[in-house]
Amino acid sequence: MALTIRERRLPQLHISLDLPSCAGAANFRAAPASTSAAAAARAGELRMSDFDRVAVLGRGNGGAVYKVVHRRTSAVYALKVLHGGVGGGDHGAAAATEADVMRRAASPHVVRCHSVVAAAAAATSCPGDVALLLELVDGGSLASVAARAGAFPEAAVAEVAAQALSGLACLHARRVVHRDIKPGNLLVSVDGEVKIADFGIAKVVPPRRGGEHRAAYEYEGTAAYMSPERFDSELHGDGADPFAADVWGLGVTVLELLMARYPLLPAGQKPSWAALMCAICFGELPPLPDGAASPELRAFLAACLHKDHTKRPSAAHLLTHQFVAGRNVAASKLALRRLVAGA
Repeated sequence: MALTIRERRLPQLHISLDLPSCAGAANFRAAPASTSAAAAARAGELRMSDFDRVAVLGRGNGGAVYKVVHRRTSAVYALKVLHGGVGGGDHGAAAATEADVMRRAASPHVVRCHSVVAAAAAATSCPGDVALLLELVDGGSLASVAARAGAFPEAAVAEVAAQALSGLACLHARRVVHRDIKPGNLLVSVDGEVKIADFGIAKVVPPRRGGEHRAAYEYEGTAAYMSPERFDSELHGDGADPFAADVWGLGVTVLELLMARYPLLPAGQKPSWAALMCAICFGELPPLPDGAASPELRAFLAACLHKDHTKRPSAAHLLTHQFVAGRNVAASKLALRRLVAGA
């Protein structure tokens, strides 16, 4: 279980939700969909009572994610429910903000958000509940795939990296920083399509004027995937590039998929805050056995996991890296599809 930090003063262990060409303008509109349920969602007409809950996809502090079916059309979605009264926050505003962040990037590698759905008077909802109606990604998270399949072959890792970088490049172009890139927040379809999910702590970073990047470094997220500059934001001040932290998270994710375990601590070591801080800020990358990774993959990991954020390439630049750009796309996608299918 990953260590998730909400406040630096009081580290706590939290459970994170496993949520099931950059062409979109930065406005609040629903992604295209063919069902009448999605059309209703665009008009803001849906309520939780319009859906039957089929399965629980994930639970966490203050909410849960369900597989749901729209009663009238039989269209299938994921419904991320934020429970009212938990944490004392304004969940309606939080849901609207998260939806807006997701809709800034009309990328095939970002989970689509169709609507913010209000609670209705039903036994399945509580006063104050609000939800996001999302596309359902049928293969689950990369964390769940890895738990079943073990270590990813390099070809599959290259496909994950390429698609995740495409989504990140689009988000970053729209000035959205995700802040919690990890295997549990990257979903994959049975067709091998990787999508970035769970924008609960994402931020829209304004153009730099003074210290306005500080909001991107609030001490929340999953500590195991935080970059050195996020762990010690006081040292770096407001000068750090907030988008570089997402690249670090992807680097840890790629290495974790390759090694079939969290890579920055010795196998079996408890991921305490102190252990993670030492490993991330001061530790060396774990050695990979000879033959376990190509020179291109090793160079890619070194670039993503450079401790100096000023020397970490952007997501857009990494799309041209030989490990990604030089992959055999058909073979890489096939390798990923086989993992998802359990072959």
